[in-house]
Amino acid sequence: MKPDRALGNWCLLLAFMVFGMAVGGGHARTIGAGFTIQVWRPITGFIPPTSSADWAYLFGLYQKTAVFQAHPISLDQYKALFWPMFIDRCWGRLMALVFLLPFAYFFATGQLRGKRALWMLFIFGLGVFQATWGWYMVQTGMRPGVLSPPPAWAGPHLGSAMFIFFLEIWTGLTFRRPEAVAVDGALGLKTAMTVCVALIWCTILFGALVATSNAITVYNSFPTMDGNWLPPAMFSLHPWILNFVENKGTIQFFHRLLATITVFTVLGTAFTGLRLRPPPALRDVLLLLIGFVSLQYLLGMITIVLGNVNIGYVHELNAIALFATAITARHMLRGARGAARPVARTAAA
Repeated sequence: MKPDRALGNWCLLLAFMVFGMAVGGGHARTIGAGFTIQVWRPITGFIPPTSSADWAYLFGLYQKTAVFQAHPISLDQYKALFWPMFIDRCWGRLMALVFLLPFAYFFATGQLRGKRALWMLFIFGLGVFQATWGWYMVQTGMRPGVLSPPPAWAGPHLGSAMFIFFLEIWTGLTFRRPEAVAVDGALGLKTAMTVCVALIWCTILFGALVATSNAITVYNSFPTMDGNWLPPAMFSLHPWILNFVENKGTIQFFHRLLATITVFTVLGTAFTGLRLRPPPALRDVLLLLIGFVSLQYLLGMITIVLGNVNIGYVHELNAIALFATAITARHMLRGARGAARPVARTAAA
C-alpha cells in the first residue's frame, strides 16, 4: 500500500473531532445539561428553536425529566443549558458530513476501494452505534429518579468513543506511513507499549464512571481513602457487579488503582524506550508521553483532594491526549525487531 497523506489526514481529522465531542460532552455533563434535549432528529436536528412555541415544546419535555422535578429552573436557565448540548449534537452531525463527503470523493476517485473502504464504513458504523447509544442514554432522563446519565450508560459510552478514537488514529497513521520503520532491540518495548495503551483505555473507562457517578464527592484524601487503603462497604451491593457502576467508593478505588498501575507502567516503558536511543521521532513521542502521564496523575490527585469537577474535566481531556500519544508511540513500534546481531569478523589469514 502506497502512502496517502490525504486519507491519513482525513482519518486524523475525524479523530480530532472525536476529541471535540469529548470536549462538548464533558462540558455538558459538568454543567448538568445532559438531559436538556429530549428529542432526536438526526437530519433536521441542526435547526435551532426559532419561536416561542419551539422553546415551549422543548422546555415542556425537559419538565418531565426527574432532574427538573427535583430542581426546577426557569425557561431562561433552561436556554443556558440547552445551547451547549445543542452545539455538541451539531458537532456530531458535522462529524457525519466530514466522514461521508470525503468518503464519497475518495471512493469516486479510486483512492478508497475494497478492504480499505469497508474498513472505513465499519468505523462509520461504530459512530452510528455511538450516536444511537448516546440518544438512548439521554432518554433515561425520563425515568423516575434519574438525575444524570447513569454510569452504566455513560461509562461505556466514553469507552466506545475512545475505541473509535483509537481506530481512527491508527488507521490515519497507517495511511500516512503504511511501511513500518525498523526499530532494533524494541520487541519488548512494543509489547510494553501495547499494555500501556490498554491500561490507559481501562483507566479512562473507570474515570468516566467516577465522573458520571459523582464519585469525587467521597474520600477526598490521597493516597488513603479517609485513612483507609480500601473503602468501607466495598462490595456491599448485590449483585456484586453493581458495585463497579453504583458504589462510589468502589469506583473511585479501582480508578485510583488503575491510574497508579498505569502511571508506573507508562513511565517505566517510556524511560526504557529512551535508553534504547530510538529514532528522533519516537524519542520525542516518548518524552511527550512522560509529560502527559505525569500531568495526568497530578491532575487526578488534585481532582480527588479538592473534589473539583472543573479540574476533573481538564483531567478527562488530558487523558485523551495521553491516550493519543500512547497510540502514536505504539504505531511507531510496528517495525520493532530483536536486538541486531553483531557481524562476526573473519580472522586474518
